[in-house]
Amino acid sequence: MTSPVTSLDQLPAEFARRFNARDLTALTALNAPGAVFVPAPGQPVTGDLAVAGALEQFLAIGLPISMTVRNVFVNGAVGLAIADWKLEGTAADGSQVALGGSTADVAVFDEEHGWRYAIDNPFGTV
Repeated sequence: MTSPVTSLDQLPAEFARRFNARDLTALTALNAPGAVFVPAPGQPVTGDLAVAGALEQFLAIGLPISMTVRNVFVNGAVGLAIADWKLEGTAADGSQVALGGSTADVAVFDEEHGWRYAIDNPFGTV
């Protein structure tokens, strides 16, 4: 069992840690029930299986992700995390990959689970 994220500014770093460990179960545990994930600009997916499937496609690239938090804003148990991310290099299939963006992620907090994603939007406002 992984520890809950108790500070919103640590949520992107924890996402990166679990992503780079290729631990899909731990990665999806960072999602609140009913979370929305936007794997491509303007193409949200919902539901545990759809979100896990989309995350699995990113993991299949076989490259580590880097995340740098730019800002976090908190109002009670709701927060907005903005971070810059990159996935760059030679993918598992030999192709060159240069993905990145600035997240606009909505998170929710509860004492049992800590901060978790309600909306994980890695491409921000695109």
